[in-house]
Amino acid sequence: MADKPAPLPDDVAKMSFEDALAQLEEIVGKLEKGQVPLEESIRIYERGEALRRHCDALLKEAEAKIEKITVGADGSAKGTEPLDVE
Repeated sequence: MADKPAPLPDDVAKMSFEDALAQLEEIVGKLEKGQVPLEESIRIYERGEALRRHCDALLKEAEAKIEKITVGADGSAKGTEPLDVE
């Protein structure tokens, strides 16, 4: 059975998508340079994982809200339906 992910830190849970993504990109940059001490690498990796989960949840929430316009046989809009992204 898979472990349940840890709850998001409060500051991460309150972030906008853009702020969380910017911080995640900063963390990735630091880790890619490889000049961060091991303990700090572990700490910022864990924060990065929380930021990634938050961004993923916000994206899924946005996808659920997007609707596509359906068109009738005469070409006029007849309504909307959920967007099927898969």
